[in-house]
Amino acid sequence: MAESIKQKLMKASDIPAFVDDVIRAGCGICAVGHDKYVLGDGEAVADELDDIENKYGERDFLKAEIAAYLRSIGRCVDVGADGAG
Repeated sequence: MAESIKQKLMKASDIPAFVDDVIRAGCGICAVGHDKYVLGDGEAVADELDDIENKYGERDFLKAEIAAYLRSIGRCVDVGADGAG
């Protein structure tokens, strides 16, 4: 019998705390455009980022909301039509 795997999903209300935890871990995070975001070089803090991911759960479905929050706090890069920032 196949075992059901229940994965934790991040809530939209967790976005500010998630962003704060990523920054506090020493990893940059910023929105790129209106529907994407990137984490900076997290290699040095990989263990902390793993802990953060385990704490908050799956967040891919919240990309646009995370990007919107990052834009609202000024952590963003606007990309022009030619892809230049």
